[in-house]
Amino acid sequence: MNDLFNSFMTGPDDKGRFGKFGGRFVSETLMPLILELEEQYEHAKTDPEFWAEMDYLWKHYVGRPSPLYYAERLTEELGGAKVYFKRDELNHTGAHKINNVLGQIILARRMGKTRIIAETGAGQHGVATATVCAKFGLKCVVYMGAHDVERQKPNVFRMRLLGAEVVPVTSGRGTLKDAMNDALRDWVTNVQETFYCIGTVAGPHPYPAMVRDFQAIIGKETREQIMEAEGRLPDTLIAAIGGGSNAMGLFYPFLDDKDVGIIGVEAGGKGVNEKMEHCASLTGGRPGVLHGNRTYLLQDEDGQILEGHSISAGLDYPGIGPEHSWLHETGRAQYVSITDKEALGAFELSCRTEGIIPALEPCHALAHVAKIAPELPKDHLIVMNMCGRGDKDIFTVARHLGVNIAGEEGRDLG
Repeated sequence: MNDLFNSFMTGPDDKGRFGKFGGRFVSETLMPLILELEEQYEHAKTDPEFWAEMDYLWKHYVGRPSPLYYAERLTEELGGAKVYFKRDELNHTGAHKINNVLGQIILARRMGKTRIIAETGAGQHGVATATVCAKFGLKCVVYMGAHDVERQKPNVFRMRLLGAEVVPVTSGRGTLKDAMNDALRDWVTNVQETFYCIGTVAGPHPYPAMVRDFQAIIGKETREQIMEAEGRLPDTLIAAIGGGSNAMGLFYPFLDDKDVGIIGVEAGGKGVNEKMEHCASLTGGRPGVLHGNRTYLLQDEDGQILEGHSISAGLDYPGIGPEHSWLHETGRAQYVSITDKEALGAFELSCRTEGIIPALEPCHALAHVAKIAPELPKDHLIVMNMCGRGDKDIFTVARHLGVNIAGEEGRDLG
C-alpha cells in the first residue's frame, strides 16, 4: 500500500511506478513524446474546460451514464447473492473502450497531432478509436493481429466503414501482443504527427494511470447508482481482465473501501497449465518487462514472452496492467481464472436468463459470478462489469457451439 494517507488510490509515484511495477521502458526517440504527453495530461487533469468537454461527449455522444441493472432472473436462477450488471456494453460502439479513447484523442488534438494509431484485439478499442477519429476528422491507423482479424470480422468491417486503415499483423501468433508491438514500431518511426492511443492500463507511464482515470467514470457512476438502488456499497466487484482497463475503471473508486471485495477474472483458456494454453498472467506468470512497463507476464525461463491462448480476443494478451500486478501483490484484489468452456457457458446463461448477448470478455466475469453467487447470502451485493456486447463474437461462439451461420449464398461465414 502507498504510505501517503495509507491509501490505494495515490499511485503511481513520480516515476510512474505502482510499487515495483510500471515505469517507463522506452527508446530515447519516444521519451520526449512520453514526457510531453505526461505534461499535457497533468495540465488537463486540473483544467475545467477539458473535463467539461469530456462530460458533454460522455453524455451526448457515448450515452453515459450507463445503467446499473439488477439481473433479476439470473439472481433467481443462481439462488444466492443479488447480482447487478454495470452495463457499459450499452455505450456508443458497444464497449467501455470509448470512455478512454475520447480523453486521449482530446489530448492528441491539444498536442497538435493529426494521425492517431491504435492496437486492438477484439476490435472494440479499434472501433472506438476509428469512431472518435471520424468525429474529429483525424487520420486513423489500427494495428490488429491477423488471427484476430479473422475471428473479429464484424469489427474489422466497422473500422473500415469509419475510415480507418486496418493493418493485419502477421508476426508472432497474430494477436494483441503482436499488434501492440507493431503500433510501437510505427510510433517510433512517425513521432512528429502521430499520437498512440493505447487501449488498456498498460504501456509506459503515464498510460496506465491516464487510461485508468478515464475509465474510472465506470466506478464513479456505480457508487452513486448502487447507493440509490440499495442504500449501501456493494459487497463484491467482479470484472474481466486482459490488460485490465474495464476492471480498473470499476475497481479504482472503491480501492479504499476495505469492506468491498474486488475480484479480477483472467482468461484461463484451456486451463492454467505448463503448456501456457491460457492468458492468466497473475495466476500463471511472473514479473518482467513488456510494452514499456514492468508487470506480470507469461514468459519462459529465459524471459522470452510466451503466446498464450484465449477464446476471447480482448483477453488474449500475455500480460496485465501494472496497477493490477500491484493490487495482486498487496492483496487488495483477488485474481482468478475462467476457462474458455466456462465462458461459453456464461454466454448462454446471460442470453437465456437476461436477454443480453454479451461479449466473450465479460463472460469470464459472469462465469465466476455463477460460481460464487449460489454460496453467498441473498443480501450479498455483487456488481459485475458487463463491459462489451456480443455482436462481434457471434461467429466465434457459433463455431464453438457447432452451429453453421450461412450467408445469403449459403457460404459458411464462421
